[in-house]
Amino acid sequence: MSSAVVLVTGGARRIGRAIALDLAAAGWSVAFSYRHSALEAQETLMELRRNKVQAEAFHADLSDEVSCRALVPEVVKRFGRIDAVVNNASAFEYDNAETCGLASMEHHWKANTAPAIVLAQELYQHVKASGRTGCVVNLLDQKLWNPNPDYFSYTLSKAALEAATKMLSIAMAPQLRVSGVAPGLTLLSGAMSEQEFEEGRQLNPLDRSSPPQDIASAVRFLLTSPATTGSTILVDGGQHLSREERDVMFMAHEMASS
Repeated sequence: MSSAVVLVTGGARRIGRAIALDLAAAGWSVAFSYRHSALEAQETLMELRRNKVQAEAFHADLSDEVSCRALVPEVVKRFGRIDAVVNNASAFEYDNAETCGLASMEHHWKANTAPAIVLAQELYQHVKASGRTGCVVNLLDQKLWNPNPDYFSYTLSKAALEAATKMLSIAMAPQLRVSGVAPGLTLLSGAMSEQEFEEGRQLNPLDRSSPPQDIASAVRFLLTSPATTGSTILVDGGQHLSREERDVMFMAHEMASS
């Protein structure tokens, strides 16, 4: 029997790359999508293949429904099957309650929410037709349990994805399990400096961030836990327990500047 096949969206870099490499090390065959990161995709592909597993990179614009729906069939054509999808690809652009508009909300919805639903639909149809079961893991955000109005459109899109995770887990059972992983402060992003990252980490109860390997381990746990569906694991160093009025990036900036 061939090894299980997973598709990781946005798998060329950052958290997606860590997830793809972790699953390859565990023996999974790995497909991953990328949009703009062509060079990183080739580097990640070579690293995946060092694990002696089948691995392929697929260029796709997930915000385009035709391109998104074609991805699962393309993976099946290349690998012969697909067993799981990890929805990691994400847009993360700043706005707030005063500045958000339809364009920003649509952009984040088409990047963070709709593709995950479409890929779950496609995986469901594949495993149902083949008489097997499958699993979807959606990357969420601890901000949903620790809300603040920064990154307003982004947060709304992740809140919709969290609701979709629960609804899909009901609608597509027993063929498909659907769960989530919610990271906190993980990697430097935007204009955050190393000092600000450290300041932000120290705001967490566990005095640590949520490194990509921790997130990858949580994803792998959900993929291999047949009694788990409709739930989310928060991997954030306890960040969701620290009630703050602003995003951690701004809190850390204030601390670093004081």
